[in-house]
Parts: sequence; structure tokens; C-alpha cells
Amino acid sequence: MVEADHRALDFHLSEQGEGVRAVAHFPSRGVAGVVMMAGLWLSSAPPLQAQTAIDVTIKDHRFTPADIHVPAGKPAVLNIKNEDATAEEFDSSALKVEKVIGGGNEGTVRLRPLEPGRYPFMGEYHSDTAQGVVIAE
Repeated sequence: MVEADHRALDFHLSEQGEGVRAVAHFPSRGVAGVVMMAGLWLSSAPPLQAQTAIDVTIKDHRFTPADIHVPAGKPAVLNIKNEDATAEEFDSSALKVEKVIGGGNEGTVRLRPLEPGRYPFMGEYHSDTAQGVVIAE
């Protein structure tokens, strides 16, 4: 339930020190005015992009899947589970990502929207076996 003072809705910014704060006043337009202003504010926000979530496993110092397909131009999330007893680092200069995932732990790698192409990655601690590629298409 929304409760509001039944005075008019008025937003303004006031500077205090180094920060800026928003102040809202509610004049006599009531809850309808608050709902209308909230609707206007929400409609001006940029739309959220859906993220593709992909589960990745590290086992025996190898990534599975080693070829990870993501939609080009959309953000993606890699949910990485390390089933090995030792840590591994997801490392990719092409993706500009480094993430250490402890043995027996999980981690998340967020990928920005990518142009179509191939983006190699490796496990920094076991680079001879832990290798893969993100394919944006």
C-alpha cells in the first residue's frame, strides 16, 4: 500500500556538500499524482536487456562447455562452478575479464554485449588444459 501526504508532487534537486539529493513534496493531488509521476519516471528509464545465463563447469582443469555460444549484441552471464579441489582463474584478454574461482566454489562472470566473433579464454593456473572460446553470433 502506498501512503502519501496529500499536497502537490514537486521534485527538485538541492546541493549539499559534494553530493546532490532529490527532494519530493506531495501537494494536494494525492496518490493519483504520485502514481502518475512514478509512471512518467519509469517510462523514461531505458529498457533492461535480458541476459543469457550459461552454466560452465571446471573439472579436471577443463572448462565444460569449452565452446560457449552467446547472442551477439546482448549481455550474458557465465555461472562457473569449479569442481576441482584447486583454484582456477577464468582469464580472457579478448573479453577483458579475470576471475579467480576457488576449488569447490562458484563464481559469476558478466559479459558485456559482444560484436559477432570469437573470444578465447583460458584457466590461468592450468593453461595447458583449461581453454575455451566464447562465440558471439
